[in-house]
Amino acid sequence: MELQIIWFFIWGLLWAIFFMTDGFDFGIGILYPFLGKSDTDKRIMINALGPLWDGNEVWLITAGGVTFAAFPIVYSVMFSTLYTPLMLILFALIIRGVSFEFRSKLEEPGWRKLWDTCIFIGSFVPALLFGVAFANIFQGIPFDADSRFVGNLFTLLNPYGILGGVLFLLLFMMHGALWLAIKTEGELNARVVKTATKIWPVLVAVAVIFLIASKFATKLYANYFNNPALFLVIILTVAGLLGIRVMLSKQKYFLAWASSSLTIVGATFFGICGLFPTLFPSSVDAALSLTAYNASSSPLTLKIMLIVVILFIPIVIGYQVWAYNLFKGKVTEEDLKNFIAY
Repeated sequence: MELQIIWFFIWGLLWAIFFMTDGFDFGIGILYPFLGKSDTDKRIMINALGPLWDGNEVWLITAGGVTFAAFPIVYSVMFSTLYTPLMLILFALIIRGVSFEFRSKLEEPGWRKLWDTCIFIGSFVPALLFGVAFANIFQGIPFDADSRFVGNLFTLLNPYGILGGVLFLLLFMMHGALWLAIKTEGELNARVVKTATKIWPVLVAVAVIFLIASKFATKLYANYFNNPALFLVIILTVAGLLGIRVMLSKQKYFLAWASSSLTIVGATFFGICGLFPTLFPSSVDAALSLTAYNASSSPLTLKIMLIVVILFIPIVIGYQVWAYNLFKGKVTEEDLKNFIAY
């Protein structure tokens, strides 16, 4: 039972790290057509995430792999019930990755406009649909005893699901704007900071609405009232949200980005802690819900996987720390002359 609990929270942590790291990539892609006033601006924005975006997506593969290996039943039911949104996310991620590589292959305006549009779509769609998917998981997915989805894509686009999608969009847009504040200078930097300042009150308003809506649309708060110590997760998330504004006003952009990271991780764990021990609840019948106990792999499998994680996750983290440190400087127009720049 202890192994199942450990893997439940490792599962949640990996999703939180993915949203924290790839979140600013999505945010930059969403802001891309609005902040990139010139081709130089757009190239600086792409190169601000260029050395890091594919490494960030390792966490998505890891989270998916852990779901498959630790909770195979959840994996199978999740990918059958959420097949359409997950496939849309997959295609969008493929389009986005291709766009980064293809955009600068030709200098024709039409060619670059095509891939610019794809960068936006490839960032907007995953950000929105990840939010929609997780909000629906929080309130329960309509699947029956045969694990068949009782509904369609529009069933998932319910008010609470859409609210979750909007929240994720705003979280990632803020995260991306703060990363650009760290990486840019001059006029582009001024536009980025101004944009982040405007996004913040909207994000706060939507976050408050989401917290209130969660009380009525989900059963997440049951765990919180049974274990009041869990409210620390919400407190830390709010502290991160307030920290963004404070650090923005002090022009301490890295600390503002760190506060945004705390907000994203906290928002993810708000749902994870509320769900425990349920991983994939059924809104048709609570008895059909998949939990860490009835959907996990064998204890031996979980034990072997835990050893693997303890050995290799620090290596992945070490690599990413090295990569972030290597590319920690600002992206300038001079950098765009480098033959390896996007």
